[in-house]
Amino acid sequence: MRDSNPPDQLRDFPRPISCVQNGARQASSSGREDLDMAEQTIHFDDGAAYEQMMGIWSRFAGEIFLDWLAPPPGLRWIDIGCGNGAFTELLVERCSPVEVQGIDPSAEQLAFARTRPAARVAKFHQGDAMALPFADGSFDAAAMALVLVFVPDPARGVSEMVRVVVPGGTVMTYMWDMLGGGFPLDPIYDEMKAMGIPATRPPRMNASRMDALRDLWRGAGLEDVQTREITVQRTFSGFDDFWAISLKSPALRPAVAAMKPADLETLIARVRAALPAHADGRITCSARAHAIRGRRPK
Repeated sequence: MRDSNPPDQLRDFPRPISCVQNGARQASSSGREDLDMAEQTIHFDDGAAYEQMMGIWSRFAGEIFLDWLAPPPGLRWIDIGCGNGAFTELLVERCSPVEVQGIDPSAEQLAFARTRPAARVAKFHQGDAMALPFADGSFDAAAMALVLVFVPDPARGVSEMVRVVVPGGTVMTYMWDMLGGGFPLDPIYDEMKAMGIPATRPPRMNASRMDALRDLWRGAGLEDVQTREITVQRTFSGFDDFWAISLKSPALRPAVAAMKPADLETLIARVRAALPAHADGRITCSARAHAIRGRRPK
């Protein structure tokens, strides 16, 4: 078992910030907009619920992402916005890292991450993606999995990733295509929007666009920038299974709970109609992510 003490390069943690900002709204060139809310705050405070709702999706996309990266073994990794450790677990299982440090603002998510088998290698810390508590050049690879749209200043977040990798190190992310219909919960969000029902969304959804990712990576001075799309599918036992798991989302759950009973019935009927079932009642949903990688100049 690895020493539980923090590595030498770990600096004093700055006070963690929320994943999102209040009152954040933005529009994209695609014409889709975030729905208006007086406050936009998403608190990821239940690691087990997140695992059912998004961790499984993350693993599906993460496996394809790592196949594409094909990293060598023995690297020092940082997983920024590690959440409940879903992607961290993949790193440990598949990449034979010599070190993995996970950073996230949510104490509850980190508590779940520490229960994973990956914790035999990975160490988890509460911290801020825009002020990473590590010295320059501490890692060989820096990853963000399904996180960038929650970072209040994506460019600053990418700059921090670049700072903490060695010259020649790799900086990478994959993020759901939030503005192009790629988010796993879009079947519900789309119908809520059609009904005029407000719902909390991440503050920087524009950062999920492929051209925005290219601009961020090139703007950070990274070289050999490469991109790809990742498409995954998930099958649910039936509509009730899909609905119950989707409502574990900390963004959807309060919005749905605040609906009038008649509106809720209408929403359920609309979502059900938009998700044709197999003959045995199962429902298969698709999601699409944008992935990007680049190398810090030597």
